[in-house]
Formats: sequence, C-alpha cells, structure tokens
Amino acid sequence: MSQPRKYTVFTKPWPDLTLDELGEKVAEMGFDGVELPVRPGYQVQPENVSAMLPNAAQTLKKHGIDIVSVAGLGDEATIRACGEASVPILRIMVKVPDDTDYLNHIEQTQRGWDALLPVLADSGVTLGVQNHKARFLTHAMHLYHAIHRYDPKLIGAVWDAAHNAYSGAEPELALDVVWSHLCLVNLKNGLWEWDGTDALGVAKWKAKWVAGHQGLCDWPRVIRGLKRRNYTGDICLSAEYSDADVNEVERLAKNDLFLAKRCFDSV
Repeated sequence: MSQPRKYTVFTKPWPDLTLDELGEKVAEMGFDGVELPVRPGYQVQPENVSAMLPNAAQTLKKHGIDIVSVAGLGDEATIRACGEASVPILRIMVKVPDDTDYLNHIEQTQRGWDALLPVLADSGVTLGVQNHKARFLTHAMHLYHAIHRYDPKLIGAVWDAAHNAYSGAEPELALDVVWSHLCLVNLKNGLWEWDGTDALGVAKWKAKWVAGHQGLCDWPRVIRGLKRRNYTGDICLSAEYSDADVNEVERLAKNDLFLAKRCFDSV
C-alpha cells in the first residue's frame, strides 16, 4: 500500500517564530517536515537566502524536521541555496498579468526557465510549478501545457488539489494529466462564499479556506487517485484557513494531518 514519504506543513502562519521555535512547533504537531517561505518578513528572506537557508535547514534538522520544499523566487540565487541546503523542491507559481495574453506569457516564462536548466541540474533542485485559482496556471492542463517539454527532474508539477477543485476539474483526470511531472501534492480545502453583487446585480463570489473535510476538494477521492498510481512522494498541508487565528490554525492543521493519514490508511 503506497504511503507518502513525508507529511509537511507550509509554515506561512508562523513568521514571528525563531527557527528553533518553529522546529519545536512543527515536530509537536506531528509533521515530518516543512515548506519554508523565503519571503520578506519570514525566517529566511530573499536577500539573505544564500547564507540563511542552509543554516535554517541545520537548525530545523535538530528537531527532526526537514525542509522538503521552499516557496520563493524562481531565481538562480534561491535555486543554488536550495541545493546547498539539500532542499529538493523550489515551489513557484506563474501569474498571468491582466494586460498579457496567456500563450505569449507562457512562452516568455519558458524562455526564463530555459536559462535556469543548467543551474537546476547543477544544484539537484526541481523547480515545482503550482496551479492556483484566478490569473495563474489554474488547472492541470495549464500545468502540463507549461512544463511538459521539460525533464521532470528539473521542472515539475506541484499539484494543489484545492485549487484544482476551485477550477471545477475532476481530481482523477487532473492526476492523469500531471502524473508524468508530479513532484509534490498540496492538500487544503476551500469553498466559494457569496460576496454580494456588482453594479449590474450579478453575484460575486470569494474564496474561503476551510478545514480539510469541509470544502469543494474531496480528499478521499484525491488520495484514492494517488494510491491508485502508487504515489510515494510528499504531501504538503498548506495550513490556510480564512477565519482562524494563529492558535486555531495549529489545531486545524493537526486535525487535517490526522484526516490525510486516515484517508491514506482507509480509502
């Protein structure tokens, strides 16, 4: 029976903790590792990634926690820092600007990726491209269209099952599409919440992030699809909940970890 290598948590909710405090918290919650944001205001920031990311990896390792992925800039400095810190995946997203044509933007993005291929190969890092609702690569076919021509060891798919659900895509079909390049699976859940009407009286909707058992994304179906393909990669729980304070986030993330493990054991 297939099982994930590691369950990790995106540590975006805890920017104010020291790395030691973060390691202690994540270990206590029952996770094996983290996705670490390399962003302004977090423990490791883009301008000091080369020096600080390897140090962060060592500090978290003291608590039995691995950095399995980094959420950061898809640039040479971050790639090389990930390689130095033995972080296998650098997760990015591709946003299509409002005034830009989708196909033209993907061609421009691919030219940037082409230039990074030698750096990725040299560093042993996979650039993981994630789907995301709104003006991003929203669903599995967008991901495949953007990355299918690349070696999956260099540029892969981070499939976010909840953003997939927001696009209305069936999880089994999405996995068929991205499987050749799948390097990481994100689990969270959300639903559409009514947000009033516009000037013409047309309904508006906004995304609301909820606990794993509550939203549009059917976790048992997602995990059944992964098990059917003998998925043994990592699962990252995004720990994103619209109405939760930081203390509630911890409780909800622990509950979602329990649900994910129960699904892998039983579906």
